[in-house]
Amino acid sequence: MRIGRRTTLGLLLTPAAARAQETWPSRPITLVTGYAPGGLTDVMTRLIAARLSRELGQTIVVENRAGGATAIASTAVAQARPDGYTLLMGASSLAINPTLQPNLTPREPLRELVPVGMAYRSAFVLHVHPDMPARDVAGFIAHARANPGRVNFGSSGTGAVNHLCLELFRTRAGIDVVHVPYRGGAPALIDLRAGRIHAMFAAALEAIPAIREGATRALAVSSAARLPLLPEVPPVAETLPGFDAVFWQGLFAPVGTPEPVLARLGAALRTTTEDPEVRTRMAEQGVAAETGDAAALRRVLEEDTAMWGRLIREQNIRPE
Repeated sequence: MRIGRRTTLGLLLTPAAARAQETWPSRPITLVTGYAPGGLTDVMTRLIAARLSRELGQTIVVENRAGGATAIASTAVAQARPDGYTLLMGASSLAINPTLQPNLTPREPLRELVPVGMAYRSAFVLHVHPDMPARDVAGFIAHARANPGRVNFGSSGTGAVNHLCLELFRTRAGIDVVHVPYRGGAPALIDLRAGRIHAMFAAALEAIPAIREGATRALAVSSAARLPLLPEVPPVAETLPGFDAVFWQGLFAPVGTPEPVLARLGAALRTTTEDPEVRTRMAEQGVAAETGDAAALRRVLEEDTAMWGRLIREQNIRPE
């Protein structure tokens, strides 16, 4: 029987390697993110890294490796030495890329990355230009059905989670709308404010200023639960039962990372996501801390991979 490299290393664990596990972490940890500095994902990653650092008693350095729809970051971690010193703040893209862009690696994330635990979920807000007559989701669906192919729906780009959220909404509602992809959420929001598009699913933190100014009108949120920042805005699920489409992030390590290291990481992440200060700061950014173990993160990745993969294939969605 052929034994893989990492399995062999595990079987031949030296006393020095065993001691290294026991003293982990004895040097700084690198936490890789696939997003550029300054955005919400980067801010949340740094918030989590700072609290994890306190819990583990070791410096955690956040490394931004943007590009390739986050594949550059996830591949770098998947290929890293599995010793607990290189970790990934993975995201929904791990569930999307295998079907949308199968040429990107890792092609099978759960064969190359091991889940540690959930970090947070971020819902989208369905908001519309004030000229849109709809006042709620039912009204929006009715308007779209009465005007097939005439409602323009923006997104931050083909294959982005908010685009897939739109496609899920469109198919579940049985409406014909025109997808207008942008290179990012900011330019889409500018056109929504100006009335050049009629609607979009946007991250809460991006949508709320426009909503509060009256430049747009919120109809619903994409999560199954309401958002604390917009308690008066109902979930899409109140009109389309079972609808739940969000962006998420969770902590991953390379396959082969020792179990004692994974266990300590998981416990530290749980303490981090249960910390009242962390939860408050996340809520202020419109996201919800998610306390979940490795099994929960694995389940989310598997379920989203199936859901988004089926949608991408059925709607023949292709990257720009």
